[in-house]
Amino acid sequence: MNSIDWIILFVTLALIVTYGTLKGRGSKNIDGYLLGNKSLPWWNVCLSIMATQASAITFLSTPGQAYEDGMRFLQFYFGLPLAMVILSVTAVPLYHRLKVYTAYEYLETRFDLKTRSLAAFLFLMLRGLSVGITIYAPSLILSTILDWNINFTTIFIGSLVMIYTVSGGTKAVSMTQKYQLTIIMAGMIIAGLTAFYKLPKDISFTEAFQLAGVMGKMNLVDVSFDLTERYNIWSGLIGGLFLFMSYFGADQSQVGRYLGGKSVTESRLGLLFNGLLKVPMQFIILYIGILVFVFYQFHQAPVFHNQSLKDKAMQTEYAGAITALEGEYDEVFADKRNEAENLVDAIRKDDPMLIEQSRKTFATIQDSEKQIRSKVKEQISTALPGSNTLDKDYVFITFVMAYLPHGLIGLLMAVVFMAAMSSTASELNALASTTTVDIYKRSIKKDGDDYHYVKSSKWFTAGWAIFGMLFASIANQAENLIQFVNIVGSIFYGTILGIFLSAFYLKYIKSNAIFFAAIVAESIIVYCYFFTEVAFLLYNIIGCLVVVVLGFIFQFIENQKTKKAS
Repeated sequence: MNSIDWIILFVTLALIVTYGTLKGRGSKNIDGYLLGNKSLPWWNVCLSIMATQASAITFLSTPGQAYEDGMRFLQFYFGLPLAMVILSVTAVPLYHRLKVYTAYEYLETRFDLKTRSLAAFLFLMLRGLSVGITIYAPSLILSTILDWNINFTTIFIGSLVMIYTVSGGTKAVSMTQKYQLTIIMAGMIIAGLTAFYKLPKDISFTEAFQLAGVMGKMNLVDVSFDLTERYNIWSGLIGGLFLFMSYFGADQSQVGRYLGGKSVTESRLGLLFNGLLKVPMQFIILYIGILVFVFYQFHQAPVFHNQSLKDKAMQTEYAGAITALEGEYDEVFADKRNEAENLVDAIRKDDPMLIEQSRKTFATIQDSEKQIRSKVKEQISTALPGSNTLDKDYVFITFVMAYLPHGLIGLLMAVVFMAAMSSTASELNALASTTTVDIYKRSIKKDGDDYHYVKSSKWFTAGWAIFGMLFASIANQAENLIQFVNIVGSIFYGTILGIFLSAFYLKYIKSNAIFFAAIVAESIIVYCYFFTEVAFLLYNIIGCLVVVVLGFIFQFIENQKTKKAS
């Protein structure tokens, strides 16, 4: 990065923080601070919902996911539109009618205080860990790319978010998110177009699609039914439906976004348009990763995308072995580029036999390339014990730093920071709302005035921000980051959804039955995570069904005991 990039980065961040602080100030009562006085139009609700879901992890990790694994991750979102329709019909009017600040207030009305507190506790566990991951993920990668200390990067991101979130509450979060998401998507599309325009001049956009397809990257739909497979149409439609029902119906970080709508209609439209726009948006982000993949078939990719870690390994006695492997990698790339050109020619001739022959040759070369990359990772692991050699989260940002012109590099770095700030702000606002309304106001300090609870919410916001920064500082990267954040969500969402579905639709189940069913369900999900190979998206189905089934069983037993006693 040069001086132009740094100027663009810091000016963009300063403008967003200043705008959010100014727009959100003046909230003197709890309704204004936590719900923004319910003044948001549907399009602002929609953009706020999308920006909350699309964290920095989305923009750093999703292109790398597509680069390595193709487009099949898109199936994760197939259940989203249906979930939005169901919640628009059921949850939105209910929450508005009850005039709640958080989703968990309703549970006390339907069940009792202990069930409300349990659901709020599960949410605080889920979202408290998630806010740490949301800060940690970009901090890890940005500190590597910019050569910053990771603790400084963590504090920098967390502090920027804390400034305007503490100052303005929900209104500040929602008002800034519409600009953040606009800049984020513009920057991502520019990066994708750059990858395309740097392809050989005779390759059209359609041919780039076809080339990716022949290379096995356009694997949009997998209809196989396999409980251990993370991404297929069944886990997406069914597991995704349960996950998004819970995320948008019972997670305060999202419920708080549409509770701020002007009316039931505005909130519904915000949710429905999120369902319509999210899948195309995710397709675009994944396809940007595919364009980067196609680009690297004609331009040599790094043998290891985390350059900072590789540089450290090169300072050890294993430098010679890594250099020798890089020489092999250069030779393999020359063959791969030639075969990629042959494959493009075969596609143009529309000759199936020629395409298949070229594809097989190309796949063989790719296997050789992967073997060399694996050997390099082994050398780095040996040279730097304990280091994480999973490098696909670095694919996109490394491409940006190497191939985008100066100025645009600064913009893309601002995009990553703003994505981290946007989702983190919503999470902090939700954590503060739930802590204030469901724990502090309900069970600790019941007689405070509005000013006291606004002040308390600000302190809780700052406290959760500090917790997130501390967690981020001690966290270790696990798997691909976009997967890891969804795994954390799936561990808790099924149980929470089971509680809410029972509350909404199953009047037979009462408070004690649902409380103990939820505890058992969460225990089973934790067991599945640590001791089984069940795909994480299915945790949402398992947790929800266990809560509902055990809720019926426990209620039946309780009813029988009551009859005998009478």
